[in-house]
Amino acid sequence: GIISSVLCGSLNRSFHPPFFPSAQTVCCCCNYTGVVLIRRLSSLIRDLPSIRWTKTAGGASDRQGDSSLHNDTLKIETISRHQGGRYYCKADNGLGSPAIRSIRVDVYYLDDPVITVHQSVGESKEQFYFERTVFLRCVANSNPPVHYTWRRGREVLSQGSDSGVEIYEPFFTQGETKILKLKNLRPQDYADYTCISSVRNVCGIGDKSARFNLNNRTAPPSIKLLLDDPLVVNIGETITLVCVASGGDPPPSLSWVRPGGEELPRRSLLKGGTLTIPAVTVDDGGAYSCVASNNVGNPAKKSSTILVRGLRKGRFWITPDPYHNDDNIQIGREVKISCQVEATPPEELQFSWLKNGRPLKSSERMVITHTDTEVSPGTTNLDIIDLKFTDFGTYTCVAALRNGGTPEISIDVNISSTTVPPELTVPRGRSHLIAQEGDTVDLQCLVSGKPKPIILWSRVEESGSAVAAVLLMPDGSAQMESYDGVLRITNVSRDMSGTYRCQTSQYNGFNVKPREALIQLVVQFPPVVEPVYTEIRQALGRAFSLTCRLLRAHPARLLRYEWKLGTRLLTVGQFSDQKDDTNYHVRALNREGYGEYTCDITNEAGAGRCTFLVTGKAYAPEFYYDTYSALWQNRPRVYGFKLQWTQMEPNAVDRILAYRLGIRQMSQSRWWEQEIPMEGTIQKGELLTYNLTELVKPESYLVRLTPITRYGEGDATERIITYSAPVNPHLREFQCGFEDEALCLFSQDKTDEFDWTRHSAATRDTKYTPNTGPSSDHTGSKQGFYMYIETSRPRLDGDKARLLSPTFNMNAKSSSSGPSYCFSFYYHMYGKHIGALNVFLRQKGQTVTDTSVWSLTGNQGDRWRQAKVNIQPTTAFQMVMEGVRGAGIEGDIAIDDVTIEEGKCKDPPPNNLRSLAPPSSPHIWQLCITLSLALIGRQR
Repeated sequence: GIISSVLCGSLNRSFHPPFFPSAQTVCCCCNYTGVVLIRRLSSLIRDLPSIRWTKTAGGASDRQGDSSLHNDTLKIETISRHQGGRYYCKADNGLGSPAIRSIRVDVYYLDDPVITVHQSVGESKEQFYFERTVFLRCVANSNPPVHYTWRRGREVLSQGSDSGVEIYEPFFTQGETKILKLKNLRPQDYADYTCISSVRNVCGIGDKSARFNLNNRTAPPSIKLLLDDPLVVNIGETITLVCVASGGDPPPSLSWVRPGGEELPRRSLLKGGTLTIPAVTVDDGGAYSCVASNNVGNPAKKSSTILVRGLRKGRFWITPDPYHNDDNIQIGREVKISCQVEATPPEELQFSWLKNGRPLKSSERMVITHTDTEVSPGTTNLDIIDLKFTDFGTYTCVAALRNGGTPEISIDVNISSTTVPPELTVPRGRSHLIAQEGDTVDLQCLVSGKPKPIILWSRVEESGSAVAAVLLMPDGSAQMESYDGVLRITNVSRDMSGTYRCQTSQYNGFNVKPREALIQLVVQFPPVVEPVYTEIRQALGRAFSLTCRLLRAHPARLLRYEWKLGTRLLTVGQFSDQKDDTNYHVRALNREGYGEYTCDITNEAGAGRCTFLVTGKAYAPEFYYDTYSALWQNRPRVYGFKLQWTQMEPNAVDRILAYRLGIRQMSQSRWWEQEIPMEGTIQKGELLTYNLTELVKPESYLVRLTPITRYGEGDATERIITYSAPVNPHLREFQCGFEDEALCLFSQDKTDEFDWTRHSAATRDTKYTPNTGPSSDHTGSKQGFYMYIETSRPRLDGDKARLLSPTFNMNAKSSSSGPSYCFSFYYHMYGKHIGALNVFLRQKGQTVTDTSVWSLTGNQGDRWRQAKVNIQPTTAFQMVMEGVRGAGIEGDIAIDDVTIEEGKCKDPPPNNLRSLAPPSSPHIWQLCITLSLALIGRQR
């Protein structure tokens, strides 16, 4: 996997707002099992800032995937492509404006390419034949942008290599697709085509390819369905949907889908174009589509509908005589009984009526009607004209499907002198209910009448006397049904308070204006307070106040508060209507005053508690990670380390008397401890130092630091000290020919626009730009490697790529002016668009400084040349090789065989500096002397 630490550190050294180094970029590979760490390091400031990480799309709350925030480090495990983007680090210490810096995380990936084939629209035929124009389109998702290469058989196709072939990239999908246009298809165009997609081995991602065979049989897919449409089946049957390809070359792949992305039934079996669904249920009904695709033309699609026979949702209602303003059924008047059922398929639905179990035929006084079979749900009506006493009885509506396959539905309706419309009331004392949070509450409406209708419950919000809005019920629905008139709410919560409405339904009863009633539910809950828990650090003898704030409560009257220290009661009282907090004051803290203070605010429903832990423990120290030359070595087997830290909020508690230092080897469990006494008062932001000696190479150590006051031990903090042997600690000679993938510990600068590329002529890409760049390494070997900058698109004029050498430590015995070194390298600058090659000396002292020591611009011819330059660093240093892109694509610059040797350069070759400065500018040796004198003067 990959582990990348991005350091976002504040660097100021006194009373100032925090600030950060410049923005950086992290590049990592998609789906690595490692982590990406974006870290802020502690630094020397008078008030350590608080750190917050956010992303372009929003704040820390929208972090997705396996990411976590710990100790100012944003950790992203198993990073995916969707987690790339710009991350922002914000530091704020209350002094001035917050400091904000960003870092871009690039996630690299390359998907398999896909080739699709199309004819020009005006010439579209079933097959591809002569005098037709064909487009082969290659698409691959990637980051960075993918580079494509087309091959016909073994022949590499390029723009202009064949008059019958054009290669172009649509401007709106640049870098994402490449189209091969075959104009007026010729016999030689029938061949195997290969599209090779490449991200140039970035992050170790290899090239991927796709192949397509174009011939005179190539054609888009066509299909046919071997089934009825619609297909009508019974519940429980097994059905098979068969889809076959009737055309297309290459043979198309077949799949079945449902509209809207709905999943296929879980029991279904899909094999090729055959979909089998065993034990069909009602939910399996609907549209199914067969899709055929062979990447030629557009996919073919045909659909069929499955209808599962069934009867559902049988309902009835009684409609009194509409010509009388009376909801009751009376002799001599009209009454209508309606019956409704949902049927599949609707045209098979048929109704019949019974009276007291005997078939009933339509007559002048008993009129039976049915709705159109195309209307769903189907409805049948029985109109009884001029109701007589002999008409009283039980009427049964029977619904069935013409072809069977499902049980029929029977609905009984009783018409008698006791059949009366419903009435709805609320029991006495139950229209206003009070409950406490967590209780089970029964809301009840009493319904009378025959038949008894279903009761519908809904929730309304009252605004004055009018209903303003409908709210959701406890189960999340807009309406709930009840057959006994009772709505039970378990574990009632405060957001369930409000007005509930019960009303009669218009089905399974009388078809009259609904009766309704309202019930008010009040849910009481204990006070909500803040802070729930907080820690307060105080020194002896000081005064302080504790405040407990009331956020909300119901009821919000008769609120009482009670302050305690441990179990000892301190004070009690009652809230006034205008106050929403209570305070407790300590005039002078003594030892007995340390402990846990609680404030309980109570109402009828319970209590809310604020807790304050008052302690004299000192805050944890914070290690300083930016110590200059923290690790030193003066004997072969041991090393020393300068341990530095600042104390967090030293004035919050009593004076720190000492620190307890604990240290152990990481490979052992035994601790060694000692005390580091402190004289005087430690100031906020003061940098404290202690030298650790006799540390055994190459062991790592765990260091623990604990502050001590007269109260006792404070919070401890730990860090690991790791021995790292510096590269060439006493530099004599360094040489790198870039033959190894590790690049001799050279690294890419993350703040530039693009990177240097390791390359050899033997593996040169077919898209390599002609008339620029070397044809071998500097020794003439085509197998040898070198570093170069690729200036093709998407590079722009002025884009920079910087390559950083390892960090070299100075010889401790060197003079104060520093030793001299000869830095040499070979360069190749060939092409009419050559930009510039610059070399900088980067010195890592108290601040990092870059000094230009060599520069060259313009075309230097198709050959390798050597450059030598004297450098005289005064501290640990790096060499920076900067390539600058010129005005066009013929501007590749290469370097090879970089050497650093102790001592001044011998016979440095002349360098062409005319493109760098006017003719009167100094030669390179003069620049070296000037640089050395400047460094000596700075050191003094």
